[in-house]
Amino acid sequence: LPESGVPQLVQPMIWDYAADLDVEGKVQLIEKYQRCGFSKVWFASAFKGATGVNQSLTLIGHHLKNHLEWLQVASRTPPDVLEGIALTGWQRYDHFSVLCELLPVAIPSLAVCLEALKNGGYSEKVKENVEKLLGMSNLEIDTYMR
Repeated sequence: LPESGVPQLVQPMIWDYAADLDVEGKVQLIEKYQRCGFSKVWFASAFKGATGVNQSLTLIGHHLKNHLEWLQVASRTPPDVLEGIALTGWQRYDHFSVLCELLPVAIPSLAVCLEALKNGGYSEKVKENVEKLLGMSNLEIDTYMR
């Protein structure tokens, strides 16, 4: 692979939407990419649309845990290697599936995930920031928002 020149032309993106990432496995994968000559990698997470083919509401806690796991991977990755993270928001599982988790119901999840990434974790202050930003009185993380 290093002799092919590909590592100088592309940056790999590591996708995983699980709430319980294999952090050590991801760190080892990044190290393997580095040994192959890739100087930069991207992460890809999801703030909605990755928990069930016919899911209609977004469970914020799942997506928040995913982002917190990615933060753990990032903390164990050399800072000059991580290029960024793409927050995906899937609308359907495949072209033949019905729409799932429309954007309006997922905006609180997007806000929580962005604030958690921006602040390096989740805290009461992050929760308050999101509530203030969205004009909400009680952000629900572990149950479906009403």
